[in-house]
Amino acid sequence: MSKILIAPSILSADFSKLGQEIKDVEKCGADWIHIDVMDGHFVPNITIGPVVVKSIRPVTKLPLDVHLMIKEPQKYVESFVKAGADIITFHIEADGDPKETIRLIKYFKKKVGVSVRPKTDASKLQGILPMVDMILVMTVEPGFGGQAFMGDCLPKIEEIRKIFKKDIEVDGGVNEMTAQEVIVKGANVIVAGTSIFGTKNYAEAIKKIRGGI
Repeated sequence: MSKILIAPSILSADFSKLGQEIKDVEKCGADWIHIDVMDGHFVPNITIGPVVVKSIRPVTKLPLDVHLMIKEPQKYVESFVKAGADIITFHIEADGDPKETIRLIKYFKKKVGVSVRPKTDASKLQGILPMVDMILVMTVEPGFGGQAFMGDCLPKIEEIRKIFKKDIEVDGGVNEMTAQEVIVKGANVIVAGTSIFGTKNYAEAIKKIRGGI
């Protein structure tokens, strides 16, 4: 299997020193920076928008992995592209034609991911798998950080891996223990928030999540 990539979720970072937090996880071995965007409609919470992404861009050379948990992703793709996103992931359950949203992200020459909620069946992805660079499997209901990992999502990861050879990202309740469960099933990109930013030693936390001792 390819290298396991770790994408710390800044949703769990200390926003009073966000730039330093990002520099710290980069120095400690992070591969991507995961940015959760919530609109208060698709999920019951509101987080950051393109302005914050733009402010983050000069701070790190790592890819900015932007997860749009928003109702109408097509409307905001260009704004996040201009802000500096490298990977834009939207939900298969969002409004609009997913193929059109994929084409729009590709038009801007960015990597495209599609995410599925825990209760959404993998079969919903069938028509778009050849078009995308990544599938993001949510292992909690999207909307809030710090939730417990939903183990009944593991078979979905395995099912997708059998037919999809590119990146499979997992987000939600991932720690050093649950990370190994999703990696065994075929995930290779691990989003972790509290289990990195909630520790005192980011380098050790990232190493353990990746599978190191």
